[in-house]
This record gives sequence, structure tokens and C-alpha cells, in this order.
Amino acid sequence: MPQEKYILVVDDEPNIREFVRRSLVKHQFIVKLATNGWEALAEFEQTTFILVILDIMMPQMNGLEVCRRIRQTSIVPIIILTALGEEGDKIAALNQGADDYLTKPFGVGELLARVQAVLRRASWADTPRSVGTQRFGNIEIDFEQRQVWRDGERIKFTPTEFSLLQELALHPGKIFTHETLLRRVWGHRTQPRC
Repeated sequence: MPQEKYILVVDDEPNIREFVRRSLVKHQFIVKLATNGWEALAEFEQTTFILVILDIMMPQMNGLEVCRRIRQTSIVPIIILTALGEEGDKIAALNQGADDYLTKPFGVGELLARVQAVLRRASWADTPRSVGTQRFGNIEIDFEQRQVWRDGERIKFTPTEFSLLQELALHPGKIFTHETLLRRVWGHRTQPRC
């Protein structure tokens, strides 16, 4: 079965949400929508996304705070989508962990090019596709779909938990320092809260 490619689109403007959703669905992505930061975080906890497209200026919780919170547990690619075009706004978003920045208004071509670019960069850091599915005793791990089964029953993992499992499973017998494991799972720009 092909990997389900979920993208979370977060924007309080209905026209923008629908425009982005339609553009992505045409390219075989599955899109989940959120209208504010709280909805976005709730959706993020429920689904494993390959990408988050996130507006900055939203009611209740702005996109920079959502980005910061996602980065506490995940290295999922994030594209900031906003009307704010000043250099300082871009720097703030990138410093919070965003991977790219798209200023409104924008066209379908630029949106799709940026989506493909961040997904391509993310895949360079992922496990090679040839790893596929492997069995470790009674545990079966599908590294491409990021799914785990124990004795045939699927086990739900957060993105961070799966990344930790992946690092340990693919390097049996290797001893990781705490710092190395954090860097491999969270990336060099992010550190989890203690």
C-alpha cells in the first residue's frame, strides 16, 4: 500500500485554506485543515504529517508559537505562509524552526515547488527507501510508512518516538551518547525541553 502523504494546512483565511488544499490534493497529498494554533496542535497530535504549512497571523495562538511547540517534539518540515514579508518576520520564523517561507499572494507553481523542495530535503535525512520493512523478533517496522506492529497489532508512536526507535533499530549494538541521539532525532537546531 502506498504511503499516505498527510499535510497539515493551518490558516484562518478560508479562501487561502481551500486554495492550498485543492492545489495539494491534485498532487495526491491528503490535506488536513486547521483554522488556528490550538486546532493545529490537536491535529498534529492525531496524525503523522510529512509537512506543515502554517500561517503566522492567526487568532488565539500565532504561527510562530505553533512552530516552536511542534519543534519541541518533531523535525517535520514546516513552511510558513503569511502576508508578513519583512526580513525580520522571515528571520523570526526561521529561528523558530521553519524550513521555508512563502509570502502571500503566491501562485500554485511556487507553492508546489517549495513543498517539493522541503520534502526532498527532508527525505535526504530519512532512512533510505531500500530499508523498507524489517522484522526484529516479534516487532515489525515499516520505515517508509513509519508504522510499527508487535505480534501483528499496530502500535501508535509519536513522530519523535518513531525517530528514536528507528535510530536504535537500524544501529543494533551501537552505543549512542545522549547528545548524539538528540542531534540525530531532533536535529542540530532544536533541543527538547527537559
